Amino acid sequence: MALTLRTLTADGLAEFQRVLDSSFLHDSTDDELERWRGLFEPERHHAVFDGDELIGGGGIQSRDITVPGAGPQPVAAVTSVGVKPGHRRRGVMTRVMRAQLDSLHEGREAIAALWASEAAIYPRFGYGLAAEFSRLSVPRGAAFRRGVSTGGERVREVSRDEAMPVAKAVYEDVRPGRTGWLSRTDAAWDYHFADTERDRGGLSAYRYALHPQGYAVYRVKNDWQDRGPRGELHVRELVARTDEAFAALYRYLLDVDLVGELKFFTASDDPVVHLLEDSRLALRSRSDSLWVRVVDVDRALAQRRYQSDVDAVLEVSDEFCPWNAGRWRFTVKDGAATVQRVDDDPDVVLDVQALGAAYLGGTRLVSLARAQHVQEVTPGVLNALSHAFLGDREPHCPEVF
Repeated sequence: MALTLRTLTADGLAEFQRVLDSSFLHDSTDDELERWRGLFEPERHHAVFDGDELIGGGGIQSRDITVPGAGPQPVAAVTSVGVKPGHRRRGVMTRVMRAQLDSLHEGREAIAALWASEAAIYPRFGYGLAAEFSRLSVPRGAAFRRGVSTGGERVREVSRDEAMPVAKAVYEDVRPGRTGWLSRTDAAWDYHFADTERDRGGLSAYRYALHPQGYAVYRVKNDWQDRGPRGELHVRELVARTDEAFAALYRYLLDVDLVGELKFFTASDDPVVHLLEDSRLALRSRSDSLWVRVVDVDRALAQRRYQSDVDAVLEVSDEFCPWNAGRWRFTVKDGAATVQRVDDDPDVVLDVQALGAAYLGGTRLVSLARAQHVQEVTPGVLNALSHAFLGDREPHCPEVF
């Protein structure tokens, strides 16, 4: 039977969620479904049907993301992409990706972003690996180096009701300067900090630590051994307006009793390693987080700012979104870019995946050239272009959406 594609309606969430549960080998509860409803935008969810049977789909959340030098900008936060077992390898996901990107072309968002369940899936649709996170592990009590100031303000453990208004205010103050951070509605806060028994995964309920200039949210996994307690403290989020508050919150977490190790999925450039007296105590491993897709080359490249002036003709290949393919003059003056379609000879040849990977300023174009995503035609231009794209800090997204 022929496959058809439709957008969903408000009453289609339960059926759509059943397909996602089947795809991700998950069993949603009624509580989870209602929580998800607050983030559900039915008109931005595409579903593929085989006759009357819903067999796959994908959605978009309307969010803002902080981009280098320009603060929050619109992003299509792609989510809930899945295909029901037994219906795979039939082009279902390709149809969803096609519908999403066609709908975004020349619309509100010039870029799309997602977390990939499998890293091999999304490059074929033009997504590039734009950000990573670190799995950080630090032993309890690890000393800070001499001279680190934690200020004189006390960190307090408080209830969720007291913590959340403060956390939301701090997050909103900090977010515009943190590349990769997303806007959050109240529904997004409720979703990401849900705290039912099922959400805990065998760990404790969330605990909330407040500093006048920041907050930390964490869980604990108890582990009582013959030589004493060796629990794990799992940080969910640590946000601070000031460097002293950041250090004070880390110091507090590292000194919690009955704990053997602090664990945190954190930014790849988390400065805690430089706070420690012995930097080797901070064990880190990296993994992919955000994948970015440039929807419209001219709009996307013009909405962020750049580190240095450059003038180059880019020849972009993009089989999935042919409106991006061709030659573009990319000119940066005093951080601001103009992008115009031209017929001039190219200085650099690259694929759209490379532009997505470099977009948030964490992936160097010179590295992508070594991976054969980028080719320099005019000597010297690639180094200048690569430097211009760099951000002030490594991009990081503190939530999976």
